[in-house]
Amino acid sequence: MAEVHVIGQIVGGSGFPSHSLFCKWGIHAGGAWKVIAGAREGQTQVDLPQNDAFAAWSHPIDIHFATKGLQGWPKLKFEVYHQDEFGRNELYGYGFCHLPTSPGMHNIECVTWRPAGTAREQIAQFFIGGAPQLRNPDMVHSAERYALSTTAMGKVHLQLGIIFRNFDRYGVEC
Repeated sequence: MAEVHVIGQIVGGSGFPSHSLFCKWGIHAGGAWKVIAGAREGQTQVDLPQNDAFAAWSHPIDIHFATKGLQGWPKLKFEVYHQDEFGRNELYGYGFCHLPTSPGMHNIECVTWRPAGTAREQIAQFFIGGAPQLRNPDMVHSAERYALSTTAMGKVHLQLGIIFRNFDRYGVEC
């Protein structure tokens, strides 16, 4: 079977309204894709930068796929959270990006967004905290999300190395 190795890191996040951020991530792929080694999901540590508006996570990603075809190419999904001084976690944004389809080193910026909610939810969020969240987290990378009313948030920065193996031997064309 053709193989894809993804080696890199979630460098950090920028452009979010406040500091003390962490990120939950996951890789989703179609039915023709099988994970040979590596973690499909994870979570970074909370970073509280002193002077920068950049949350540095430097969280490693190392996953090895085998595939019979290109349909269902893997994508990375992110949920960025803010942790306040009481240890409460508030959703700051969802985002996703497809893994690069060419071998080599890639620097990627994944934009994030969150549901805007109703006027009542926005007022409650201002006074009480807590942002609206998706009931179905898989909606982040589906076409249905374009029907949502959303608010733009910050970016998640990635550095990924992509390695292809045996694509020509098994007739998988890029």
